[in-house]
Amino acid sequence: MEEVMITTIDNPYDPFEEFTQWDLFDREKGYNTTSRLGRLVDLTDDMTQQEENEAVERAIDRLIELDFLDIYRKVKRTTANT
Repeated sequence: MEEVMITTIDNPYDPFEEFTQWDLFDREKGYNTTSRLGRLVDLTDDMTQQEENEAVERAIDRLIELDFLDIYRKVKRTTANT
């Protein structure tokens, strides 16, 4: 299974493995990425996990598209299906 996250070019932390540190760095820089992403993602209570993941990825893509500073990057990792 492929997972996606968003990060900035200057954030030294892995958003998959070091989310707390990643988020603190992000907020200290004033990016507030999780809040921005939250305003773009369209989730409903009846979505499956796969549908939620797809909605989050669409929101990530949109945030990158709107990024006039060119600081955001989408990062991916592949995990075993369990």
